[in-house]
Amino acid sequence: MAEKVVKCGVKKEKGYLYYLDKNGNVARSKMARGGEKGGGAEVVNNANVKREQGYLYFIDKDGDVSRAKMARGRK
Repeated sequence: MAEKVVKCGVKKEKGYLYYLDKNGNVARSKMARGGEKGGGAEVVNNANVKREQGYLYFIDKDGDVSRAKMARGRK
């Protein structure tokens, strides 16, 4: 189960990959499609999230930063 960490309300545009960068901010990069090049990261929202070990951080469908406990060591 995921829990919200920060409410950002980022509006997602088609053709971009949204993620939490190493500084804890919400960033986006253009996705490569066919012959087009991708890349060119830009910060969308300064969330300043402090990461904890053992959690996966992501941008949820509402455009907020959420986290889920990572499953480790299952068989």
